[in-house]
Amino acid sequence: MFALLTSLIGNVHVAVAADLQAQLDQFFHARFPDKHSSVTVMIKSPPEQWPQCEAPVLALSNNTRVWGNVSVSVRCGDQRRFIQAEVQVTGNYLVSARQLRRGVALTTSDLRQTTGRLDLLPPRALLLPKDAIGAVLLRDLSPGQPLTSAMLRRAWIVKSGQTVQVLAQGVGFSINSEGKAMGNAAVGQSVRVRMASGQIVSGVAGEDGVIYIAQ
Repeated sequence: MFALLTSLIGNVHVAVAADLQAQLDQFFHARFPDKHSSVTVMIKSPPEQWPQCEAPVLALSNNTRVWGNVSVSVRCGDQRRFIQAEVQVTGNYLVSARQLRRGVALTTSDLRQTTGRLDLLPPRALLLPKDAIGAVLLRDLSPGQPLTSAMLRRAWIVKSGQTVQVLAQGVGFSINSEGKAMGNAAVGQSVRVRMASGQIVSGVAGEDGVIYIAQ
C-alpha cells in the first residue's frame, strides 16, 4: 500500500512538473513570435519549490528582461511563488555593417541583421532596423558590433538657438507665434522656448519642427 501511494504521489509530481515546463515554454515562446527565433526554457528552482496547481498564472514584472536568468511570478489561487529560470533565445539582431563614427545618423546601409544568442547580448540590444534608422550614434562602432539603445539618441528635430514656430491650441482657439528654442529636442520631447516678449514657455516638438503647447 505504501509503495502504491508513493508511486501515485510521484506520478502527480511528474505531471505537475511536465505541466509547468510546458506552460513556461508556451509563456516565453509567445514573446518571440518571429518564426526565425528559437526559445529554450530551463527551470532552475528545485521541484519542491514549484507550485502545485494545474493552471498557474504566470507573469514577469515590467522591468524584467525576457531572456537570460529571469524570475517568473507563478500564482496558484492565493499562493504566489517566484520560479527562477534560464531562457535561451536564438534570433535576429542588429550589428554595424562597417566602421561607424559617432555623430552619424544611421541609414539602412549602416546596419545588417545577424543571427545568434540574444540572451548573451549586451543589455537593451536592438533587434529591428526600425529601432535604429535615423538615430544618431553616441560612440564609434566596429564592424559587426551589436547595437544597443544606450549607443543611440534620436535625431534632433529642434536645436538650441533655432527659431521655431510655437502653436498653442485649446478648445475653440489656435495661436501661432515664434520663439527661440532653449535646448535640443527630438520628436515627442519637451523643450523650452523663449518668446519675443521674453516669456518662456514649454511645449513638445512635433515631426514638422513646430513646438506644440496644449492648453
